[in-house]
Amino acid sequence: MEEIMTNKPELLTPDNCQIIFIDHQPQMAFGVQSIDRQVLKNNTVALAKAAKVFNIPVTITTVETESFSGHTYPELLAVFPDQPLLERTSMNSWDDQKVRDSLARNGQKKVVVSGLWTEVCNNGFAFSAMAEGGYEIFMVADASGGTSKEAHDYSMLRMIQAGVAPVTWQQVMLEWQRDWARRGTYDAVMAIVKEHSGAYGMGVDYAYTMVHKAPERVKHGPVQEPVAANKLAAE
Repeated sequence: MEEIMTNKPELLTPDNCQIIFIDHQPQMAFGVQSIDRQVLKNNTVALAKAAKVFNIPVTITTVETESFSGHTYPELLAVFPDQPLLERTSMNSWDDQKVRDSLARNGQKKVVVSGLWTEVCNNGFAFSAMAEGGYEIFMVADASGGTSKEAHDYSMLRMIQAGVAPVTWQQVMLEWQRDWARRGTYDAVMAIVKEHSGAYGMGVDYAYTMVHKAPERVKHGPVQEPVAANKLAAE
C-alpha cells in the first residue's frame, strides 16, 4: 500500500492525472445532507469545466439510472456531450469492467474523484482502485456529498488514513493552471472563476471592470441616472 500513498509532495498537472465523476444523479443528490445541494452541483460542474479546459481524461459512470437514480445532471452532460455514460449495478464503480477499462485507457495513475455518496460509492471505489489497480486517489471533498455531515466527514477521514489525498474543486483547477503566465488556459479559467467561484469570482469581475476598466461581461439595458427625492417633490 505504501507505493500508492498520496502523502508525497507531487502536484497535480494536466499531464499526470485523470478524473472520474461517479453517480451525479438526482436521486443520489436528494439524499445528500453534508453540503448544500445547489453548491454541490455548482462545484461539480465547475470541476468538469476545468477538466475540459485542461484536457483531462474523463470517465463518467452512473448507477441504476432507469430504476432508481435518474439521469445525470444535464449541466454536467453539457460539458461533455459526447462522453459515454458507463452504467452499473454495483455501488462500487471498480466492480464494473467498463470502468476499469476506461481508467486503464486514460493511462494516468492519479485519479481525481467527484461522486455521490462519499461513504458508499466514493469510499468503495477509492479503496478498490488503490488496492487492486495501484491508483492514487485525489478525493474532491466539495464536489462529493454524503447522507449526513458525519457520513461524509468520517468517510473522508477513513480514506485519508488509507492514503487518499483530500482536495477541493478550485484547488484542483488552480493546481492545473499553476502559473497565470500560461495564457492558453488563462481566460477559460477566469471564466469558470467568475461563474462558479462565489466571492472570488465577484472580486475578479470588480477588479476587471472598476480597476482595469474592462467592459462588463453581460450586456444590459441603459442606466438611468439617479433622481433626488426632493427634486421629484418640487416637480
